Amino acid sequence: MDNRPNIIFYFSDQQRWDTVGCYGQELDVTPTIDALAEDGTKFEYAFTCQPVCGPARACLQSGVYATETGCYRNDIALPLNIPTIASYLNEAGYETAYVGKWHLASDSEHRLMRKAVPEERRGGYKDYWMASDVLEFTSHGYDGYVYNKDNERVNFKGYRTDCINSFALDYINSVSGEKPFFLFVSHIEPHHQNDHMRYESPHGTKKNFKKYKVPGDLKHTLGDWRLHYPDYLSCCNRIDQNLGKVVDTLKAKGIFDNTIIIYTSDHGSHFKTRNSEYKRSCHDGCIRVPLVIHGPGFEGGKVIKDLVSLIDLPSTVLQCAGIEKPEHFRGESLKKLVDGSGEKKRDHVFLQISESQIGRAVRTKDFKYSVTSKNADKPFSPVYEEDFLYDLRKDPHERKNLIKNKEYTEVKNELRKLLLADMKEIGEPEAKIIIK
Repeated sequence: MDNRPNIIFYFSDQQRWDTVGCYGQELDVTPTIDALAEDGTKFEYAFTCQPVCGPARACLQSGVYATETGCYRNDIALPLNIPTIASYLNEAGYETAYVGKWHLASDSEHRLMRKAVPEERRGGYKDYWMASDVLEFTSHGYDGYVYNKDNERVNFKGYRTDCINSFALDYINSVSGEKPFFLFVSHIEPHHQNDHMRYESPHGTKKNFKKYKVPGDLKHTLGDWRLHYPDYLSCCNRIDQNLGKVVDTLKAKGIFDNTIIIYTSDHGSHFKTRNSEYKRSCHDGCIRVPLVIHGPGFEGGKVIKDLVSLIDLPSTVLQCAGIEKPEHFRGESLKKLVDGSGEKKRDHVFLQISESQIGRAVRTKDFKYSVTSKNADKPFSPVYEEDFLYDLRKDPHERKNLIKNKEYTEVKNELRKLLLADMKEIGEPEAKIIIK
């Protein structure tokens, strides 16, 4: 019997950190996540490394930044020669399983949005597969289909979150226990349904979340949050309910205590308050995400206040499985912050932004600095312009852009050096930043 822990990566799409109770949400949206945080570890300041779906997923599967994989925007397939976390786990004797939204198989040559993802394009997940490359193209809030390991179409009927979760439960119930498993559950909720242009919550549940407290960054803004926020919270609540079913199933099988659950999201949503859509900017509304880890090595109800990034999670997953971090992985394992065996090398997070722009940003505890180039169809730019500077100590909701404020010249100079050093470290071409 292999006693290494099972690992479940439970993943939502476009979920803000402040939808979760342990991050300050006053409504009863996420009791399951809150309970896991109470007994496990909450990372107070967690951020995406790329606020758009495909690139964020490429980072999680590969352990490197989006430009390093080439998946700097949506609709670029993860290259077949890139080693993934699943491939390392396979070699180490783990079963690997994937359920839900993949978003890393389609490109200009292979249009797989509504088709089965062939085995070689599944990122190494080999033991169980029940997924669609672009789940919002093969389903709506209710009803749809995915494909199984044998490329057979599997129809489902009912609320999408429930159905995707039921596939995860089927897998958990099927495991023999002879080998540990890694299960990646990738929901699309609370992401809006693109072709309907709305957030599709379970029927009859929106009313439960109408008395929400308006997040500080949304107050007195335009955007569309007034129309959509109750549905959005209801979607988050349904994900939490389904996570509860996973916990119950693990307990029923007697494996909960030896299973690590990682809960997070690919990015948040600023509800069209910062640009014409929901993400693709440097603002906390779309880059700050929940991150709760529960299980062996993460016990005790701890709260980690270091700034951490999704780019740290691949290294964390591998260390949880007893696998040494590959030298080329960019992030750091978060276990050392929990057990006290080390400190984080970086005191900031680095972000790449695409599609709306070619953007780069750094966020420290106290400041945020972002630069931009409007030639949005390229991975890099030779020239960027300063775009945003926020003093997060005085302006946590990022209302006052200080990029032209002369009193912050020294701060800007330091942040610019930090940003250029990060860009150089990951192999970006040398670039110039035009100072405002």
